Amino acid sequence: MKVYSSYDEINHDLKILKLQSQINKEKLKINAEEIKEDLSPVSIITGLATSIAKKAFILKIVSKIIGSRR
Repeated sequence: MKVYSSYDEINHDLKILKLQSQINKEKLKINAEEIKEDLSPVSIITGLATSIAKKAFILKIVSKIIGSRR
């Protein structure tokens, strides 16, 4: 536990704690917005479409490689 020798030290640390609290609240707001964006229907559909397109592309390449070996 920190021992303070003056009220100025206490006020200084309280000011720092208040600022840290405000920063953490803003970070929380930003994270909440990012989660909302990530869970939006458009984002989910885009992610699914991208995943399907990647898998289709890989399957096409693999089939060409396997087909050329036969």
